[in-house]
Amino acid sequence: MAHQATPVRRARLGRAFGPGPTAVSGVVLLLPGGDEVSGRRPSPLLATASVRGLGRRLARAGRDEGLVTHVVHYRCRGWNGSEANLARDAAWAADEVVRRYGDVPVCLVGIGMGGRAGLRAGGHEAVNSVLALAPWLPEEDVAAPLEPVKQLVGRQVLIVHGTNDGRTDPELSFRLAARAKKANRDVCRFEVHADGHGLSQYRDEVLALAEDFVMGALFGRAVSRPVRDAFAAPPPLGLRMPLAVGFSPSRH
Repeated sequence: MAHQATPVRRARLGRAFGPGPTAVSGVVLLLPGGDEVSGRRPSPLLATASVRGLGRRLARAGRDEGLVTHVVHYRCRGWNGSEANLARDAAWAADEVVRRYGDVPVCLVGIGMGGRAGLRAGGHEAVNSVLALAPWLPEEDVAAPLEPVKQLVGRQVLIVHGTNDGRTDPELSFRLAARAKKANRDVCRFEVHADGHGLSQYRDEVLALAEDFVMGALFGRAVSRPVRDAFAAPPPLGLRMPLAVGFSPSRH
């Protein structure tokens, strides 16, 4: 009796949020969280839950500019050490954007382990910007190489982290941002004081900041004064920029 071949798992792009524009001029790839080690396939519904609200907001904000927003569905939930599966899937997704839409700028927007995937895959030639929300990063070990940052040269990079995050260490994202800033001045980081991993206490402000950054990075819209100041300020000021209560681009 012949054995059935095991289906090969493939990453895929989820359906675009909202009605698509007539002509595509920029793409956001949403990278959900994941696990440090896991071979399990993510649940499509659970995977999109953490990024759905952000995806809808960005799609609405950029529709007139020609923005398309997709969630990346990973092959498996785990980063899995040197396999770096989630980063590989993020890079595949950027390739898929080029295949579908041509030469358009891409912003990688990741949460948790998806934030690490976005930062690692940020060197893809189609990517012009990375937004990492509460990124999971490995503990720094003298016996292991540091998380790379040189691939981020030439990209606009924003990291957002809650100071009370009990799942992903905000100090590690600060250290990575400090190293990245030495190679690339277009790096900044905002701290959401007293907020946790889900950044839910200041959700409206975080969504407004994300919209402000993404629309500026992809379409050249003028960003708010706090974002301009964060990019311009030397470390550590521009890497510990507080996200103000009530932040809204229209008010800054």
